[in-house]
Amino acid sequence: MAYQTQQAQAQFDAWSDSYDQSWLQAAFFRPSHELLFRHLHLRTGRLLDIGCGTGLFLAEVLVRCPGVEVVGLDLSEKMTAQAVRRLRTWPDRAAIVRGDSGRLPFRNDSFDAVTCSHSFHHYPDQERVVAEMHRVLRPGGRLLLIDGDRDRPLGWLIFEVYVPWKEGEVRHCSARQFRELFRQAGFVNVHQYRRRLPIPFLLTLGTAAKEDTTQTRTVGAA
Repeated sequence: MAYQTQQAQAQFDAWSDSYDQSWLQAAFFRPSHELLFRHLHLRTGRLLDIGCGTGLFLAEVLVRCPGVEVVGLDLSEKMTAQAVRRLRTWPDRAAIVRGDSGRLPFRNDSFDAVTCSHSFHHYPDQERVVAEMHRVLRPGGRLLLIDGDRDRPLGWLIFEVYVPWKEGEVRHCSARQFRELFRQAGFVNVHQYRRRLPIPFLLTLGTAAKEDTTQTRTVGAA
């Protein structure tokens, strides 16, 4: 049976109580967040974090980027409840939404940046998710997506053997597949960065190429 969204929701609900204390935070998630910050380059505007979990990355964004407003989205009710508690210090700059990454509950051109780290392999319709990420980005907005790097022997063993054994038929994309997904959705200037040890992961980032409808309406009205 193909991997289903309900499986991901159940897995993250079950993981929510121990997520912040997991050894993966130091070995995997925090280094991923640091790589995101290295390439985020966002001083003002709105950021959407898809698969936000308990809001650890968003809390760091609020501290490091005081001119940025954030929205976190996650399918897990228990994860989002923890994220709401964590971000309550910033009621005017932060919001948490429970929702599906394949049907983002946001208008077109709503965000200056979209981030997603280590949840993408849980999304059954990955092509649709990347298209939704592109839809909600403003023209020139950037997507920064991190997931496990399965292209080399250690990564293949972890993400093609061990993780599916533990979590079910999740799908980690190769670097080439990520580039194809981005370009098919309408992203340009696609770049990738690797972190090899102790657990390898891959950052793929791209810029949303789309018509600036605000400028079009303004010119037409003149």
